[in-house]
Amino acid sequence: MVESPRPPVRVAPSILSADFARLGEDIRAIDKAGADWIHVDVMDGHFVPNLTIGPTVIRALRAYSDKPFDVHLMISPVDPYLEAFAEAGADGLTVHPEAGPHLHRTLQAIRRLGKRAGVALNPGSPVSVLDHVLEDLDLVLVMTVNPGFGGQRFIPGMIEKIARVRAMIDARDRPIALQVDGGINSDTAPLAINAGADVLVAGSAVFSGGARRYAHNIMALRAPEHEGRLAAVVP
Repeated sequence: MVESPRPPVRVAPSILSADFARLGEDIRAIDKAGADWIHVDVMDGHFVPNLTIGPTVIRALRAYSDKPFDVHLMISPVDPYLEAFAEAGADGLTVHPEAGPHLHRTLQAIRRLGKRAGVALNPGSPVSVLDHVLEDLDLVLVMTVNPGFGGQRFIPGMIEKIARVRAMIDARDRPIALQVDGGINSDTAPLAINAGADVLVAGSAVFSGGARRYAHNIMALRAPEHEGRLAAVVP
């Protein structure tokens, strides 16, 4: 089988690191700066130790960008809220296998809503959870920090996990995005990309420096130096 070329690396800035007092304007600014997707972290204070935004806010923000809204649902139970987030303007819904009793049923529900279906793997989540659901997925998200807060340090041990998921995806004859989220910056982006990631979620690495720096920050993640960075994150 001839390997399909991988898509170019896409950058999905996480609005968790944006200025919440001017959230709409920040989304408009990262759109203009070259963001490929808008990553929205939804946390419930129960599944993860933080509380962020809900469908009403997403609906209000939808007017600020035509880019895909990539909504990461760190909530449990997740099934009762899928329709509300879909109707609010999400283009993709990513769920955790631990957030409900029947992962396959959850993914089917997302697809019935006409949305891109994703599964997020926490650092402690086994890759084997994907074995029987890959055919129902459009995206796999490998968390390179424990979910719940921005600004955490990339966990080097997740590089091997990214590579394992990449191999699983490449064995399928259908496009599945491989997204990485957690501690992504100009030092760690090359590690994730080299391991097989094609979508990078980044918060502070994009939003630092204010709007005048957004385009530069996004470009630095999309086309980073690929050599000589490993020592920066691996003791």
